[in-house]
Amino acid sequence: MNKIILCPNATRDDGLKVTTTVNEMLRKCKIRTVICPFFEAGDIPLPERLHYSTIDREISDADMAISFGGDGTILRAARALSEKGTPILAINMGTKGFMAELETDELYQIYRVVDGDYSIGKRMMIEVDLIRSGEKIYSGFALNDVVVGSMGRVVDLEIFGDEHAITRFSGDGVVISTPTGSTAYSMAAGGPVVEPSAENIIVTPICPHVLVAKSFVLAPDRRITAVLGTRRLNPAYLAVDGQNIDLEPGDMVTVRKSLRETRLVQLSNKSFYKTVHDKLGERT
Repeated sequence: MNKIILCPNATRDDGLKVTTTVNEMLRKCKIRTVICPFFEAGDIPLPERLHYSTIDREISDADMAISFGGDGTILRAARALSEKGTPILAINMGTKGFMAELETDELYQIYRVVDGDYSIGKRMMIEVDLIRSGEKIYSGFALNDVVVGSMGRVVDLEIFGDEHAITRFSGDGVVISTPTGSTAYSMAAGGPVVEPSAENIIVTPICPHVLVAKSFVLAPDRRITAVLGTRRLNPAYLAVDGQNIDLEPGDMVTVRKSLRETRLVQLSNKSFYKTVHDKLGERT
């Protein structure tokens, strides 16, 4: 292990206190580090004593990245690092932190990373294209999900798998997710929980105005197309891991498994089922 990128969300790590602690721990172990912040904390300036860079500049020779924040920070790290396949160790500083490996009271386990005492979990990603009037106007990648949603009003949607009709409904939209994203918006919309090591594409209608619109769990080689209807002219959007783009009637969104994957550093043997109950179970 020679170089680790530290990717803090400064809105979560106030004053980069946790990032600074991990930075000092790694430097004492002779690991080269560089801090590449994702988000600035509004009016809270970043500490001037630290040196900063960008992921694009530092990724080529990085052995690992550590993210400091919530699941949104992990998603951003995944998009930035997946092309190179750089492993990500996620430290939770958010609320749920479902994908995070460590909490802030477990920083001592950083030394296991230095010793090489960890494994890598691979997570399927999806890629999305937005087609308008026969022209591709956007392409992107997601670790969690792609959402075609309404802006407070009903939209009409047709969903296809490899050009075969899957379902047609009016409602608030549709979530097309990976197994990793099955515990996020897809689950909240009534979709199934799928083990993150699986490779499937999950299609879940959001508040459909029809009784028979159900969730579908599809094979990873399916090409999913969501077509926004033209009968209603209500505003709609495309969200790719939370990054929004306005849609127009007749737009087509295609989703398929990506050749990219997210590699997450794993330090524990905690089961997926325990994580689900710990993070998403009922509170008493």
